[in-house]
Formats: sequence, structure tokens, C-alpha cells
Amino acid sequence: MTKIVVLVKQVPDTYSERKLNESDHTLDRESADAVLDEINERAVEEALKIKEAGDGEVTVVSVGPDRVTDAIRKALSMGADKAIHVSDEALRGSDLIATAKVLAAAIGKVEGYDLVIAGNEASDGRGGAVPAVVAELLGVPQLTHLREVTVEGGTVKGVRETDDGRTTLEAPLPALISVTEKINEPRYPSFKGIMAAKKKPVDTFTIADLGVDAGEVGLGNAWSSVTEAAPKPPRQAGQRVEDEGDGGVKIAEYLVGQKLI
Repeated sequence: MTKIVVLVKQVPDTYSERKLNESDHTLDRESADAVLDEINERAVEEALKIKEAGDGEVTVVSVGPDRVTDAIRKALSMGADKAIHVSDEALRGSDLIATAKVLAAAIGKVEGYDLVIAGNEASDGRGGAVPAVVAELLGVPQLTHLREVTVEGGTVKGVRETDDGRTTLEAPLPALISVTEKINEPRYPSFKGIMAAKKKPVDTFTIADLGVDAGEVGLGNAWSSVTEAAPKPPRQAGQRVEDEGDGGVKIAEYLVGQKLI
């Protein structure tokens, strides 16, 4: 049996205005609807495809407050088998290093895992480093930013696509991979899946349960902090060019002035 762990995150709806708490400049998660991050849906989908191609089991792991259970239940309704939820007030304001430590400790609760799948970056923080840090902490090889994945025997193979071309990577299991938005199209949960998700086990842990020191997490122990933030300014009207026979010259002069050509 291939034991697969999927890291999922609940984020503010990308179509909602995001605000910061005035007291400490952390993200005000109550100011917007919370949803399962889109890239995480694709990570779950890829895990399910690997499971369905053979004998497998998918465990979802998430860190966050009580409302994170909504995101967990969606992953379970898609077809994941069980979940681990790490919830602790001490985690509020944790940076990506602390988050990765907690995730690595939670993954350790899945005995004999073979493959960890994550999205390449979350839509709220966009740091893109958590998967690599988790892999380092677990001491397993990492194949990141993949758009194609196959698991054969004790090996995971993937294709990373960049502006410079396509690179084929492979590593022995256990390993960690992160996937991009091009990996697949996630399925919609069926009514049967939604009902079944209500009965699937979700184990909840605190950082003490995981053996994580409270002095390593939380806003007070973060390596970075937000000092101020301002809304993005409204878009200004573009420059209009009246063509009096010299429109092409005016456009070229404008592009040169903007150092675009």
C-alpha cells in the first residue's frame, strides 16, 4: 500500500478583500470567506489519482484554527481517507519556518508514509518555500514545481516546466513533491462523497502532542514581521495617442521612455 500525505491549507477567498489586524498586522482571517486553497485541491486530486492507480491511502494534514475543518472536510469529500488537524492558539502568527516544523512533526504521525504532496505555494502568503523546508526537516528528497507525476514501484518521477524548458526528475520513496496549477483539474465532491466525509476520522493535535516547543512558533518567535501595509492604488487611465500620421512614432517614443524597447 502506498501511503500518501497531502498538505492542505485554508486561505481567505482570493476574490475577497484581505485585511490585516490593526494590533499586530497579522492577516484578519475573519474578514473574508475561508476556502481550501485551489492549488491544494490539485494536490489532493493528484494524490487520489495515484491512489486509484493502485493500492493506496491518502491522509490530509492541515494546520490552523477550528474553521480549518471545513477545508479538511472538502478534501475528505473528494476522496481522501482520513485527516490530521493541528490546532493550537500558540501557532497564531507563525512564519513559514515554524509552520514547516509543525507540518513535519504532524507528518511523523503517519507511520510508514511513502509520499508527501503539497502545492507549490499558497495564495495568501505566496512564499513557495514550505514544501522544501518540510522535506529538509523530514530528511527526504524533494521534487518541486511539478506539472506531471508518476509513481512506479519505489520511485516517484515528475516533470518540471520552466521558461527554459522541461526537466525530468526522479527520486526514491519516501519523498516529497510539490505541484503547480497545471498538474490537473480537481474533481467536484459528489453527494455520496460529502456524506461519507462526515464519518471519516480526523485526529486533532496540539503542538505539545507533536513535541513542538511553543518557543519555536507564534508571532513572537517569527523571523519576519509586517510593519505596515497599504491597499494597492487604483489603476490610472492609460495614455491616449492621437494618430495624425505619426501614431507609430509616438507609440515607439512612449515604449522607449518606459524602457520597454
